[in-house]
Amino acid sequence: MPFEFRELEIPGMFLISSRVFPDGRGFFRETFQAGSFRAAGLPTDFVQDNHSRSLRGVLRGLHYQLAPKAQGKLVLVTEGEIFDVGADLRPSSKAYGKWAGASLSGESGEMLYLPPGLAHGFVVLSESADVCYKVTEDYAPELDRGIRWDDPELGIRWPVKNPVLSAKDAALPPLAEAENNY
Repeated sequence: MPFEFRELEIPGMFLISSRVFPDGRGFFRETFQAGSFRAAGLPTDFVQDNHSRSLRGVLRGLHYQLAPKAQGKLVLVTEGEIFDVGADLRPSSKAYGKWAGASLSGESGEMLYLPPGLAHGFVVLSESADVCYKVTEDYAPELDRGIRWDDPELGIRWPVKNPVLSAKDAALPPLAEAENNY
């Protein structure tokens, strides 16, 4: 199998590695293969691909969509390095209110899968980073929500102290005040 799936502390959240085939021209790597993902119990019904570029210190998140359009996300960094985080918002989960994170880079090629019901965010550690991610539901602005990046209840250990935030992300509520219908 060209992929290795390692479940993190959050149920359903996986760090995914794939084989790299380098040669004198560069390299080749598979980033998605439906049969392998299906065999690992992950979804294959992605409906949208997104691509963002951010500069060092930019923190995006923590974002999620309410049901019935809650999104699973498959995150890949094609250039640069980020610290990527998922926070469990599912009240029925043994990991509710907990988070897990991983460093992802274009060099490592590792990916992160976050199931629906998790808030997602990342901070850029390199000069810039290109982040591509597949989602299992279309973007629904009326269901778009978020949680404050530095909520003490979550206690995320970000590798930056003063990130660059959008006005929207700076105004997000803490988990205790966030709308959640999972």
